[in-house]
Amino acid sequence: MNEPLVRIDAVSRRFGEVRALDQVSLEIRQGEFFALLGPSGCGKTTLLRILAGFEYPDSGSVTLDGADLLAVPPHRRPVNLMFQSYALFPHMSVAKNISYGLERERLPKAEIRERVDAVLTTAGLTGLARRRPHQLSGGQRQRVALARAIVKRPRLLLLDEPLSALDKKVRAEMQLELKRLQHEVGITFVVVTHDQEEAMSLADRIAVLSEGRVRQIDAPVPLYERPADLFVADFIGANNLVTGVAATDGLHVPGVGVLPCRVPAASVGASATLAVRPERVRLGCGDGLAGVVADVTFFGGTTRVAVRVAGLDRPLLVTVAGAAPVTLGEQTGVGWSVSDAMLLGQD
Repeated sequence: MNEPLVRIDAVSRRFGEVRALDQVSLEIRQGEFFALLGPSGCGKTTLLRILAGFEYPDSGSVTLDGADLLAVPPHRRPVNLMFQSYALFPHMSVAKNISYGLERERLPKAEIRERVDAVLTTAGLTGLARRRPHQLSGGQRQRVALARAIVKRPRLLLLDEPLSALDKKVRAEMQLELKRLQHEVGITFVVVTHDQEEAMSLADRIAVLSEGRVRQIDAPVPLYERPADLFVADFIGANNLVTGVAATDGLHVPGVGVLPCRVPAASVGASATLAVRPERVRLGCGDGLAGVVADVTFFGGTTRVAVRVAGLDRPLLVTVAGAAPVTLGEQTGVGWSVSDAMLLGQD
């Protein structure tokens, strides 16, 4: 396992009455793609700006390779930030945009040319070196912004909502491109996003933030399958959440019955929430809950079915492969196995 490159320890930051960061601690490993994920106002951008040197915490420490990063002025940090807007110089060619930072450092012209040529190849921009930004597509402009950031060979590259300006198809292509580029150049990437799919597809590990606090840090699969609390379960992907009282045989829900799940001995008798993913729920279960199909939404490869069950305040969601075997208004059963549901305590 790679050693931590960055250590953030008990970092807090206030803006007036608003606590943007509240005792945040996490580690970012050398060479990993790390995502800061959360809703607007959760503190992720403030944390990114602290790493870049545009903000300073009220308390706590940040180290890079064991050295105090907060003591280093922004322009001297081995850290680069790719802005959400790309911020390309419109009057400069692609090659000049990329070389600008190296020229400011007064590197030898031969070295600049060599590094720019290498990064043009890596980013798939070789034939576009003489073009201006207005002659490029959104995906190409994003590649130029990335190339400009990595040509300086930072230890840490910070990306603030890097794909938000792209349409859905180009965004999907650039997610693959971004991952390939990160592996090829070997730089540690930290991406800020509120897009769960983006974080899940790009990152080696994800820190989920809410109200300035870290709720969970994990790889995408365990984060999805084993959320640490109710907020993460609700925020990451679609989930069926049902509240009741934990008992030895499952979750007792008034007016509904006993829902199958594993119940730890310590939770028996307490109020709890059952979480089961839509793809884990089965339609047509004779021994499950009886319901009526309230909605059928076809997405191409999958269909999302909403089943209204008497006693529940919202329909249960079911994801099936291909077209749905049920129609609107049809009566059906829904169910799941004990191992497919998680029991979460109240936040």
